[in-house]
Amino acid sequence: MNTLKSLRFLIEQQDYQCLSDRCKEALQTASRAEILPLYSLALAQLGKFPPARQILDQAEAAYAELDNDARLDLGAAYMVLFELDKALDCIQTCLSEQPDHAIGLARLGLCYTNKGELEKAQSALEKSLAIEGHRLAVINHLLSVYLQQQKYQHAAPLLQRGLYTLAEQQEQLKPALYQQYDSRLRAMQCQYWVHTEDFSQAESWLASVEQDQDEDDYAYWLSVYATKLAEKDLHGQAEEMLRDGLKRYPHNQHLLLQLVELAELQGHMPQAIYLLKGMLQHAADDEPGKCSGLWAKLATIYSTLDETEAKTAADKAMALASDLTVTEDYPAERIAALRLQAKNALALVESATQNYTEAETLFNQILSKNPHHIPALKGLGQQYLQQGKIEESIQLFERVKLIDPIIGYTALISARQFPEDIDTLEKLDKAARIPSIEGSVRVGILFQLAAAFEKRQDYDQAFAYAQEANGLNQRFLHYDKQAHRNYCARIRYAFSPSLYQHRQNYGVDSSLPVYVLGMPRSGTTLVEQIIASHSQIFGAGELGVIPSRIQGLNRWERHVGSGREFPDCVDDISPQVAAGIAEDILKELQAYAPTAKHVVDKLPHNFENIGFIKFLFPRAKIISVRRDPRDIAISNYFTDYQAKHGGMGFAYDLSHIGEQLADHNLLMHHWQQVFPGDILEIKYEDVVENTEAAARQLLNYIGVDWEPQVLDFNQLDRPVKTASVWQVRQPIYKTSKAKWMRYQAHLGPLIEGTNAKISWDPIRMITLPEPGLQTTGAELFNQGDLDGAELACQKMLHFNSDHGAANYLVGLIYCRKGIVNEGITYLEAALKKCPWQQEWRAALELAYEANGQTAKAE
Repeated sequence: MNTLKSLRFLIEQQDYQCLSDRCKEALQTASRAEILPLYSLALAQLGKFPPARQILDQAEAAYAELDNDARLDLGAAYMVLFELDKALDCIQTCLSEQPDHAIGLARLGLCYTNKGELEKAQSALEKSLAIEGHRLAVINHLLSVYLQQQKYQHAAPLLQRGLYTLAEQQEQLKPALYQQYDSRLRAMQCQYWVHTEDFSQAESWLASVEQDQDEDDYAYWLSVYATKLAEKDLHGQAEEMLRDGLKRYPHNQHLLLQLVELAELQGHMPQAIYLLKGMLQHAADDEPGKCSGLWAKLATIYSTLDETEAKTAADKAMALASDLTVTEDYPAERIAALRLQAKNALALVESATQNYTEAETLFNQILSKNPHHIPALKGLGQQYLQQGKIEESIQLFERVKLIDPIIGYTALISARQFPEDIDTLEKLDKAARIPSIEGSVRVGILFQLAAAFEKRQDYDQAFAYAQEANGLNQRFLHYDKQAHRNYCARIRYAFSPSLYQHRQNYGVDSSLPVYVLGMPRSGTTLVEQIIASHSQIFGAGELGVIPSRIQGLNRWERHVGSGREFPDCVDDISPQVAAGIAEDILKELQAYAPTAKHVVDKLPHNFENIGFIKFLFPRAKIISVRRDPRDIAISNYFTDYQAKHGGMGFAYDLSHIGEQLADHNLLMHHWQQVFPGDILEIKYEDVVENTEAAARQLLNYIGVDWEPQVLDFNQLDRPVKTASVWQVRQPIYKTSKAKWMRYQAHLGPLIEGTNAKISWDPIRMITLPEPGLQTTGAELFNQGDLDGAELACQKMLHFNSDHGAANYLVGLIYCRKGIVNEGITYLEAALKKCPWQQEWRAALELAYEANGQTAKAE
């Protein structure tokens, strides 16, 4: 009996390694069934799940031999192994015999908390504390439940009681456990101050921490405070506090990582990447553990932005984690956690780059040792969903649900497995309102609730959730409708019929590319899935090929200092450059399917880039998918794009969606006039109503023979990574037609935005008479033809007087001809335009020296 009492005391001390060792030793000397649940609990707390389950099997077999306390230990082991229903049943059975068992009530409260039933958790914990009021674990847990429910009037006295009890018990607690309780209570105190808006008290306490403790302690608590501010939707204030802390400690990782998380949350990915790279530059060579974690974080951010950078970062994280050896600073548990983080990051990167076999191997390696690792379960489940392995995906999400019901249910809803009971939906609603760094409400859960209530045909409630979710998302959005209208107007101006009249014989004569485009949620994925089922056509999905080339042009224009950007600069593209860009794109497309006759790029927003596509590929096939704009609007409004940094900023407001629809309509009208008869327009409703007729029309336009298997498009074995990931695995269904009618009462802002007058700022664009004047000038200069080079560059400067590279070349030419004063004027103008050009700076320095202006040269 004394042995069991001492073992259970180790649970209170949270010394699970000692508990594991003592249980193992005790079982070797005497076969005591009561020890088995404790041993299983210890192993599970140490993350050793497979052996913990094996011991638990033995405990279950000896259930009849267990007394009530041992059965409560069994319930605790079930909980740690995420078998919540078994835990609840076991604990409730024990409490039916001993209803005032304080530890049993505390474990019942924990079980209810894990199941998201906070009111029941509160009741059980309050009863436990009334029986034994000195237990710090129960005080902490109940305080957390109060704060989650925003019951601040209950939290305030309990917080003071917790701090007083901790001070009383300090001598009895091991230093590590005391520190753990102290940290939890202080964190909840910060939360209480923020949520009651007592900011002066919080910041006064932080100032005292800075005076009394070292940098790491201060930075830790400042990051905790910033998190609590974010939970109150005070993200700007949180960022300001972190930046203020970084003025004093500019390389502190606690503060920088918190800033990275805030930047990532708000869609500021370049800022997050910049911060992480800066941390890596300043990390010491003897800190491989820290660097491994930073590289893993960088890999996950890059995974949706840059495949090459993501893979490089993940490989570095893996290499550093693999080389770690056990030291005082890096115990075995910490090394295991870093290796797990690195491997999961690599798995996510491999999955994002469609290296599915390698990703699956990595995910399964993680789950073989850590079967309850939610990131790996979710990552593999999402991959299966993209691959069309719906049942396998659902099985994994069901496993997640057992560990974390909220995460599990939301993942299942994404796979269209909706909860049947309203109680679960109410729990999801409550979970959505538990504060996190995202803010006071978790937007992703609201979108899932919108989908669930739509499934229940409760359309007003569904719209209410979508409206709330979109309104919250707008906190982090900076959508500028006028900027978009101006951009579309410049596209129409730049890609006018006259451009193609004066720039004939451009691009390459290839029919390999097929572009399926249209407003997001218009049916582009369905159309691609149909045509990609043809034996000669490969569907590559949404590619960033065209936007990446546009960004390349913009980088070049910045490099040469033209002051222009796409689409203005298209008239400066020479035939050779256009052909080079086109050939490079063809190589990229052919790499996806070397034997395919056609490769499909299904990036919806390429409707803005049709002019550039036809500039590069005059014979490219372009399929414009149209759909009832009201259905497009509702579908976008109900979609959680989770990409605030992308081009979907309009999708969170019905009036903005209406304006985009109008912009799209005007742009497509322009393209049909510029390329009459070249663009196939197909309606989503026609595809749904008569799929075979639509498929024949599509294949005939592309120029391939009819193949009946295209009608079985939902059987096509190819990954789908868009918001339509679930729909394309289904046969044709008509329930999405006229979906807008369910929400007709809410469409006023959409109609207003769609019908608003389209206006844009005056367009002032340079029109060059011939392309490549500056590059021609550079080539002639390198060949020694100074007069020819000067003529070409002066032509450019006639139309664009502050073109940096043209000014630079003319300046060099004049200096070489001995006209140094005028040369200096041109060089100064060039460097003013592009002050980062070191070569230009050196040339100006030499010109100053040659002209006797040594002070300026210095």
